[in-house]
Amino acid sequence: MSKYQHIKQSAYEANMQLPKLGLVLFTFGNVSAADRELGVFAIKPSGVPYEDLTPESMVIVDFDGNTVEGDLRPSSDTQTHAVLYKHWPNIGGIVHTHSTYGTAWAQAQRDIPIFGTTHADHLTVDIPCAPPMDDEMIKGDYEYETGFQIMNCFAERGISYEEVEMILVGNHAPFTWGKTPHKAVYNSAVLETVAQMALLTEQINPQAPKLKDALIKKHYERKHGPNSYYGQ
Repeated sequence: MSKYQHIKQSAYEANMQLPKLGLVLFTFGNVSAADRELGVFAIKPSGVPYEDLTPESMVIVDFDGNTVEGDLRPSSDTQTHAVLYKHWPNIGGIVHTHSTYGTAWAQAQRDIPIFGTTHADHLTVDIPCAPPMDDEMIKGDYEYETGFQIMNCFAERGISYEEVEMILVGNHAPFTWGKTPHKAVYNSAVLETVAQMALLTEQINPQAPKLKDALIKKHYERKHGPNSYYGQ
């Protein structure tokens, strides 16, 4: 048995959640699972339908984007995952999808405003949208540069990747991450739901105000604060 079997299994299970949660169509998405001690991650193979995936089909890649184990070509987004793992040491799973509502906000090049308490249960800020990549980055190693596009947005805004575990890449689609692949998938589903709610909110009331600070603080801290108690 491969010494990487544990992350292959984890990546497989996480990838299989994407179609179940309605976050992918065809092969429009991927999940990776990292082992920090071994310095590698397991990721979905490129272009393989979800119904054909197995734990054994997951590809093992190091944090420089080099394939370590596997007969199939890793996801075309592998270099983005590698960059984030290499520079953000406290994440263990990454998800990329082209989910409908999250992608629509990315294509509109807009942050997702914090309108309600569902959003505030997870974040205290708008979900950021990184600006579209500049031409020189596009002409270079595109997927590799996408990782820096994400990190640059966080650096410029002074956002912590440990506090905000999701982003929209302008003109592209969402990326999420977490300490585990399961948490990264959870964050992807949260992003999609909040994106849909925000769109409907603006359609119902184009002048809808953002959630007031007192409610943001209350809802975030009751779930994540030192005296957290929230659970449904």
